[in-house]
Amino acid sequence: MAARILIVEDSPLIVDAFRVLFTDAGYEVDAATTVAEAVERGAKTRADVMLLDLSLPDGNGLEIMHALRERDALPRVTLAMTGHNDARARRNCMDAGCADVLLKPVPIAELLRQIELHLA
Repeated sequence: MAARILIVEDSPLIVDAFRVLFTDAGYEVDAATTVAEAVERGAKTRADVMLLDLSLPDGNGLEIMHALRERDALPRVTLAMTGHNDARARRNCMDAGCADVLLKPVPIAELLRQIELHLA
């Protein structure tokens, strides 16, 4: 059975690119563009990996982590993605349960390597 990835990202271009990339790599893919949608899909799909954009139009990505934890629906691995190299934000992500924080733009090879590393 293929691992499931939930992409939480508000940019349709990035979502489309990731969807193609991960589908071609053999993963099942779902996507959400808002906090509310991510909580709904995360609880429903039980993803193995969540790629989590921290800045979303309706809130902070860490709100998703807290909501999914309350529903006992956290994915096996959450990789946060941010455009800000901020030590405090990184610490907050790790404290919330993220496996790693990746700085955007994340090179494709590195992203795939991180997913494979954390699923192993």
